[in-house]
Amino acid sequence: MSKLLPLLASGLVAIAAPSFADETLKTYRNFTGFTGLINTNNAEVLESGSIDFSYNNMLDYRGENYVDGHNFAFSVGLFDGLEVTGFIASSTMHDMTFGFSAEEEKQLRDLSFNAKYQIPYIPKDWFSVAVGSKDIGGAANKYRTHFAVASKEWSDFRFSLGAAKSDHETGMLNGAFGGIEWMPLDWFALQVEHDAEAVNAAARLTVPKEWLFDIGELTFTSRFYSNTDYSENDSTYYGVNFTMPLSSQARKNYTEIKPAPAIVVAKNSEPSDLSKPIVINQRAPEPKKTEITKVDKSEADSSQPKNKQNVSLSSQVHRLKLALIEDGFENISIGFNETPSVVVKFENRVFNRNDLDALGLVMGRIGEFITKEHTRFLIQLEKSDIGLLNIQGSVDNYRQFIAEGVSPDLDVRQGSVATPSGMMWVGNTAEKSSYFLPRVTFSPALAATYATELGVYDFSLALRADVEVPLWKGAGVNVTMQKVVANTEDFEKGDTFNGRRLKGGLDQAVFYQALELPFNIYNLTQVGMFRNYHEYYGVINETTWISPGGRHQLSANIAKFEYQDYDASRDYYLAEYQFNWSEQDITLHASMGKFWALDEGVKVESRFWFGDSYIAIYAADTAAQQVGIAFSIPLSPRKDISVTPYGQIKGNEAWRHGVTTRVGESHNALVRGQASKMYTRISMERTFLNQGRNSSSYLYANLARLREAYLTYK
Repeated sequence: MSKLLPLLASGLVAIAAPSFADETLKTYRNFTGFTGLINTNNAEVLESGSIDFSYNNMLDYRGENYVDGHNFAFSVGLFDGLEVTGFIASSTMHDMTFGFSAEEEKQLRDLSFNAKYQIPYIPKDWFSVAVGSKDIGGAANKYRTHFAVASKEWSDFRFSLGAAKSDHETGMLNGAFGGIEWMPLDWFALQVEHDAEAVNAAARLTVPKEWLFDIGELTFTSRFYSNTDYSENDSTYYGVNFTMPLSSQARKNYTEIKPAPAIVVAKNSEPSDLSKPIVINQRAPEPKKTEITKVDKSEADSSQPKNKQNVSLSSQVHRLKLALIEDGFENISIGFNETPSVVVKFENRVFNRNDLDALGLVMGRIGEFITKEHTRFLIQLEKSDIGLLNIQGSVDNYRQFIAEGVSPDLDVRQGSVATPSGMMWVGNTAEKSSYFLPRVTFSPALAATYATELGVYDFSLALRADVEVPLWKGAGVNVTMQKVVANTEDFEKGDTFNGRRLKGGLDQAVFYQALELPFNIYNLTQVGMFRNYHEYYGVINETTWISPGGRHQLSANIAKFEYQDYDASRDYYLAEYQFNWSEQDITLHASMGKFWALDEGVKVESRFWFGDSYIAIYAADTAAQQVGIAFSIPLSPRKDISVTPYGQIKGNEAWRHGVTTRVGESHNALVRGQASKMYTRISMERTFLNQGRNSSSYLYANLARLREAYLTYK
């Protein structure tokens, strides 16, 4: 056995006392897709909310030997302690691997999923322990490995020691393993390991994040030494990694909101009835008023009056309305009464990534312009005059929240709310109507296959344009067109994936009508032409119920289609449930019924949110058993350009793409369109419900972003 393992064991014992390093050492991705060294793993994991793209040329050929090939990995830190990885291993990029010739030439192409979990509750200054598996659940497994590992940091060093079980003929990760990492500089590291079969050494160079416009870090790796007996030659293997945060709006990037001061209740007082709604014209004790004035970039705020008490409430709401119009909001109605109370109704079509930013800016504007003491406010978020969310609170209390970061007292409810009596409205009609103005959304459309016998990656790529025109309350038309940009050879007309390739021209043309019904029930119906590789005329109906706090969501999705070219029909029907675990930034989804491909069964999905992006892990059991990973990212700025008299141009606020593999069988044959429903640009979740996030639980879990939105865009 190599002398490295006894050295590692004695080293871990020698430094078992707490380490006093000033900073946590960097972590790197190994050649097998995990956080680790070269072939081995350490007990560290990718930081929550970070993603890593990597490539290296050291191919482990079926566990038999090491050859010059291609490894691609996509890793993500789902939450604290858990990282998952999608890994592609291939001997060639585009050669066909069907038939005996492929076996003779020793060709390989494999897709696998890996996971590693760091055990919690172990003090950080002791050591870290993690367990993990490679090639989880896939058909035709070639790299299945299970391991446990412990790591300890001391000064500029990290020591790791573990044990693994695998079926590699080389003996790699089939027994005890360990390694030492030395990181004397932020941009340089040396690594030495024993992978249960051989000793390997590598050097790593990192390009600082500051050199890449703070987008992410780029790392280059060279495995310059190995004494393995299973390498085809003594060539140097290399790798490259790019690591970045998935979203800059992740909750961990915000300053934590301080809890509100405790309220002392007299012993003989009766408890309040939380089941009763808060009435907007009912006064409550107000905190000490904190003045907020708008900060101008030219620092001309010194000329602003320090005391706005002498300005009438009428003048203040007029100025508030002008500010909201300048911010780009639409369908704005503002009123006030003598209670005093202020009501603001508006539509958000500028913060299309997240309605939370719009709510934060509007409530911040109210605190900025409304300075009359003891004023209460009610804001109503709408979309095409459909009430989505309403919030009530005290202006003075909310102003204190903006100034001091103290948790505000807000009452958040789903849907519409009755307007208080005695309101005087600013203007006779709502300002900036949202109707009959086209909204054009550009996004890519992508059909792709990964790690098939025809190539590592084949795709059909198109540029999609969705033109939406709101017509009246809850109604509009949406026309989708696309232009094919590129196809790989296997997606060309008449080739293997001809049936999957995208087509140019008109893709969808629909009329939609949404209705707000009692008891937090919404209904959306779409009628029109849909082209999903074939042309259909059809109707899609969604009925959704949202619990009062927004944590639970039940939907019935029913659709019926008729082929345009011949007499045949296709339909699907699904019951769907969503649970918002807003405190952990997780939404859980379940669908059951008959799907688009006429396959029947169930699909479950967990979405891990980081700001306005998420990583989804899903599994389905219909005509075939599948697991997959998907991501959704905004392809638009946080605030889009305002709507002009000619309309609006913007990017897709939630573009999604995923990779699926078959499990539970001895083969890994491709499946097409299973456990899915017809994609449409207009949907209840996307168009009206802020991707299922319009809820009191989500708002209270993201108070820091609510405050930051106003401070950023005021």
